[in-house]
Amino acid sequence: MPIDHVTIGIKENANIHTLSDDKGFYSLNVEADKTLTIIFQNISYSIHAYTFVAKPDEQINYSPVLKFKNELGVVEITDTKARSSEMVVLSAKVFTQLPSASGNIEDLLKTQMGVSSNNELSSGYSVRGGNFDENLVYVNDIEVYRPFLVRSGQQEGLSFANPNMVQNMSFSAGGFEAKYGDKMSSVLDITYKKPLKFSGNASASLLGGNVQAEGISNNRLVAWNIGARYKTNTFLLNTLDTKGEYRPSATDVQAFLTFDINPKLKIEFLGNIAQNKYLVIPSNRETNFGTVNNALKFTVYFDGQELMQYTTFMGGLSTTYKPNTKTKLKFITSVYRANEQEVYTVQGQYWIDQLEADFGKPNFGQVAYNRGVGTFLNNGRNYLNATVANIEHKGTRTINKDNELLWGARQQFERIDDKLNEWKTVDSSGYLVPYSPNQIDLIDAYKTNVSLPSWRSQAYVQYNFNKTLQDSSNLHISGGVRGNYWTVNEQVLFSPRATIAYKPNWKRDWLFKFSSGLYYQPPFYRELRNIDGTLNTNVKAQQSIHFVLSGDYIFNMWERPFKLMIAGYYKDLKNLVPYEIDDVRIRYFANNNTKGFATGLDTRINGEFVKGVESWATLGFLRTYEYSDDNIHYNYFNKDGEEIVRGYTFDQVKADSQLVNPGYIPRPTNQLITFGLFFQDYWTRFPAFKFNLNMQFGSGLPFGPPTHLRWQQVLRMPPYRRVDAGFAYNILKANRTIKNKNMFNHLQEMWVFLEIFNLLQINNTVSYTWVMDVTGNRYAIPNYLTNRQINVRLQVRF
Repeated sequence: MPIDHVTIGIKENANIHTLSDDKGFYSLNVEADKTLTIIFQNISYSIHAYTFVAKPDEQINYSPVLKFKNELGVVEITDTKARSSEMVVLSAKVFTQLPSASGNIEDLLKTQMGVSSNNELSSGYSVRGGNFDENLVYVNDIEVYRPFLVRSGQQEGLSFANPNMVQNMSFSAGGFEAKYGDKMSSVLDITYKKPLKFSGNASASLLGGNVQAEGISNNRLVAWNIGARYKTNTFLLNTLDTKGEYRPSATDVQAFLTFDINPKLKIEFLGNIAQNKYLVIPSNRETNFGTVNNALKFTVYFDGQELMQYTTFMGGLSTTYKPNTKTKLKFITSVYRANEQEVYTVQGQYWIDQLEADFGKPNFGQVAYNRGVGTFLNNGRNYLNATVANIEHKGTRTINKDNELLWGARQQFERIDDKLNEWKTVDSSGYLVPYSPNQIDLIDAYKTNVSLPSWRSQAYVQYNFNKTLQDSSNLHISGGVRGNYWTVNEQVLFSPRATIAYKPNWKRDWLFKFSSGLYYQPPFYRELRNIDGTLNTNVKAQQSIHFVLSGDYIFNMWERPFKLMIAGYYKDLKNLVPYEIDDVRIRYFANNNTKGFATGLDTRINGEFVKGVESWATLGFLRTYEYSDDNIHYNYFNKDGEEIVRGYTFDQVKADSQLVNPGYIPRPTNQLITFGLFFQDYWTRFPAFKFNLNMQFGSGLPFGPPTHLRWQQVLRMPPYRRVDAGFAYNILKANRTIKNKNMFNHLQEMWVFLEIFNLLQINNTVSYTWVMDVTGNRYAIPNYLTNRQINVRLQVRF
């Protein structure tokens, strides 16, 4: 901030002095080749001195930051309203210390209450039994979207939010307010920074780099926050089992501009251009799998290549008008455009070998004999263009200190143009699978060309009541209702939601909350598209009734602040659209034939386990199941009473059958236990050295063969176990004393990080490649995620 009327003079010559103007500028003419001391003095600020030697005709620019004399001590500010809502405030600053393989701010969520993620390369996350498509993400009140065609985590580029531009983050894992949109699981609300002065930061590592700068005009009316990022995963992908030439790259540029027209009127602009390209030319793969007694080896030699690229554009303009101190009116318009293409032709010639399991034999662990050979060919030419444009109004009216009214309405146009053309074929021992003597049968052969324009209308009204009672306890009630209509399925929806929070006047600082609501998720394009690419426009909204009971307790331990949070929940699920997950690709069955439930318990403790730095740990238990009549099936038996299993039973002639109703089966996101830990520490004698640890554990997820039969997808993957560690050294400290003139004086702070990804070298399974022999016997080959890798990162603030 500029300071005027600062007396500036030369200590050695009292005749050389001046005053700073209203913009903080000053100018002095001094003698050359002499050691001089310049003094800055103002009644409200501490005296600042700087010693220098000026060369003849040299111009020196020096603008110190003065320290206010009457600085306040520590001030604790508590916001009862924020604590009473289901939104948990997160610190975006912590992300700079987080060892992150993806570089996306969503990695900060993966160790939060109710959140699980089994893929370090993806920004997708599951919340309390929901899938990736059930999460809302807002940036400055504008909803943002994930790419549509991405199949695997390594294909993902950068998520929308730029961590360096973020000011505030808040997250809810369920029971959120009516002002937020129509999704069933969670909401992430991000606000970008409006700067008060010029500053910025930059970083570079083996995985890419970024630069961000922010500032404000001299008249304080225009503020800007601009960032650019580049990411490449080549360094990480080279640790995968599939070897080849990886050429991934992701780039984006964002700008957030604020124009303060007058005290009542403000205009904001948010723009983003992003391009992601993933090209891989695979060469070979070797994967060992199975058990100790039945160890197998899968070897593949590839031909062809895979190309996935998408370009997205987003522009949003908002106008905020405050006619008085109690009313705020906001008008938003935004346009989102995505151009995605997926082009691949990959042939693999594979061998399945049995490994010697006898410890006593000299060839232990080597190939004992071959169990099968074959060839698979995957081909796809898929193109998708999506356009989403909307206009929206939001309003807030503060009736008095205890009552607040919120309302909003949005009209949205959507257009999806989707061209799908993909197929697979498998040749086992010279025979196509499935075998036919008369024709060539392809597997999963789909070819469609769809164009779907539509309009979507939304509105909400919400009332907040906050009252301090006579006994000094606090009561907060928030209630509202949302309405939604979509022209495709012509369904009108009403979604009531409410939260009650009570903070008793106890000696211990407890707060209790109960939230409930009817949460509808109207289908977007993905839910309408069936496995074969055809559209079912009669799909209705999925429904979830939330019941969330939670409490949080703020306390001191070791004379440091801590917070304990406990939440139990139950979600009654109806009209579900069943789906299957392969890596991060979600494929829907485009019907509402399923019902289910999700229930669990989440706990979180955060605080200063080490004085001065925050850490946290979360533990979650989840059970989510679904039921559908589509899962009722027949088991067939031969004349000997043996159940016919293709590839195993010798006699395949059906002689008898049995009707089987599997009942409730695990949903694809059913993960019994999740644990997350983020821990920070530093060397007490040398606090410039820091250590950061990020740990995740999730029990095994369901999976099954690619038959598109949900009742068969009840097998279990191994658990996900991941530990990332980071060592940091603060090279240039923010509060350092500047003595000598050099180029580093313009830098506020500098850090260097040494990050070790997958510290324990655990092979985590993300999906399976299924191969089939001529008898129909299937083999599930695990696809492992990245191995241990070291990354070096340099970060500066200026």
